[in-house]
Amino acid sequence: MARIAGVNIPAEKRIEIALRYIHGIGPARAAKICEALKLKDGLRAKDLTDADVIKISNYIEENFKVEGDVRREVAMNIKRLQDLKTYRGIRHRNRLPVRGQRTRTNARTRKGKKKTVANKKKAV
Repeated sequence: MARIAGVNIPAEKRIEIALRYIHGIGPARAAKICEALKLKDGLRAKDLTDADVIKISNYIEENFKVEGDVRREVAMNIKRLQDLKTYRGIRHRNRLPVRGQRTRTNARTRKGKKKTVANKKKAV
């Protein structure tokens, strides 16, 4: 099992797919890496030589922000929105949907388990 950018990539998957397990690398970047390093199409991660793994690691390190750097940048962007008290920042702080989704129904993932309000009848 190869370890690239601090992530164990799955051995049985094609290298183009396996690279996507690294946070910050998606389909386009994975294809770009394979093309730049001239890796064979259909090459499995288990078939990589140590030299290939080092080449991939160096290329990623030089050209892309991945893993902790990306996570830190996203967290800082969210914190900046919260500090400025923008609408999006307030939605993040209250753990509500940020991108305009409805909350009257749905949004259970963000809002959590349903809290039923008891319907009390008044004594007449």
